[in-house]
Amino acid sequence: MNLNDIKKVYFVGIGGIGMSALAKYFLEIGCIVAGYDKTPSEITADLSAKGVQITFIDQLENISDLFLSSLNTLIIYTPAIPKESAILNFFQNEGFSIKKRAEVLGIISKDTFCFAVAGTHGKTTTSSILAHILYEANIEMSAFLGGIVEGYQTNYISKGTKVSVVEADEFDRSFMQLTPNMLCITSMDADHLDIYGDHRAIEQTFKDFADKISDKSKVFKIDGLPIIGKTIALDKPADFTIKNKKVVDGYYQFDIQTTNELVENIAFTLPGNHNILNATTAFAMAYDYGIDSNTIKEALKSFPGIKRRFSFQIKTNQLVYVDDYAHHPTEIDAVHQALRELYPQRAITAIFQPHLFSRTQDFGVDFAKSLDQFDEILLMDIYPAREQPIEGITADWLLELMKNKNKKRVTKTNVIETLKLSTNQVYVTIGAGDIGELVNSIKNELLKKNI
Repeated sequence: MNLNDIKKVYFVGIGGIGMSALAKYFLEIGCIVAGYDKTPSEITADLSAKGVQITFIDQLENISDLFLSSLNTLIIYTPAIPKESAILNFFQNEGFSIKKRAEVLGIISKDTFCFAVAGTHGKTTTSSILAHILYEANIEMSAFLGGIVEGYQTNYISKGTKVSVVEADEFDRSFMQLTPNMLCITSMDADHLDIYGDHRAIEQTFKDFADKISDKSKVFKIDGLPIIGKTIALDKPADFTIKNKKVVDGYYQFDIQTTNELVENIAFTLPGNHNILNATTAFAMAYDYGIDSNTIKEALKSFPGIKRRFSFQIKTNQLVYVDDYAHHPTEIDAVHQALRELYPQRAITAIFQPHLFSRTQDFGVDFAKSLDQFDEILLMDIYPAREQPIEGITADWLLELMKNKNKKRVTKTNVIETLKLSTNQVYVTIGAGDIGELVNSIKNELLKKNI
């Protein structure tokens, strides 16, 4: 398919974080864009403000006449859309050109110099940092991101279309559609076991993805991952070694030893060892691409952060509230490590919403161990997303696996009242479901307590 021939693009499931980034891309290249989604959101409101016509009713009469002809029209859909969708079935039955999001990203990647960022954890942060570096270096680039970058207030950052930064999604092996010129893998933990079955299968898929580049000098990996490529490590010999990490005035400060030079006193705002490794991975790819180390250093210092990725909602001497998207035990461990390092003398309350019944079942014991590290845990119901309930797998089941005595079951309706009883000084909301909708209410309640 030649995207230059496309004049109209209709998105079935336009409100998704990945789908909306593509919608913004097609708007930028001059296409007429419209779409359907189940529910309104901040993302759909933003697209509507940009002139995108969006319907929230899955009925044919809500499709604009412009999109009733298949001529020069592309339909992009997400697998999350039910097969019985009236709108999707209309396009399928009428012979429209229909592609999944991953297929379209694959087409875009073939026509650009493509940086692909993969990993079960860290890909949104790393790809966002890399996009910011390239943007600050005035590279003609477009970045398709899985999160809203704070300073840009968007998940699509662009200065042109010669270079692409793509968050390479391992779910359903989507990233195998890409044609990367340079790639990184940040992590290869077991996840999506409903798709892969076991850890070995997902590990092999990451290896297959890395093999899409034959020149292994263009493959970057966190030290210890079982693939061939340039390594990034903390306080260990590697192609890019992080040294002298410390906290200075709320910033993390560290040095990076490359094979060519020592880049000193790099300042970065996002805390935690995992974020330092993410930043250094983005540094390594930009450095290899040919961007000057001082330019990268300045960009890292000015990186504004990502919504729901260790996002400070309150940060005072008396009170701290952080919101994070973590939804896997490894990610929760990383959040805990960062908070303990920043606030070693303070008690921490974690409010956690499990995401998916299958993931909760697969990692129940690990979730319990990760959550037990906090001083107080408020556990919400499991967010189902695309799944039906699994018998016996509930938040109460997970609570029973936890050994921490300061654990409580809460709901979306009573979590605020429960927080009124807490006397801790550090709070964190954790989860990939709709817990983000509670952030402002929690923030307001905590501020009242601090008056």
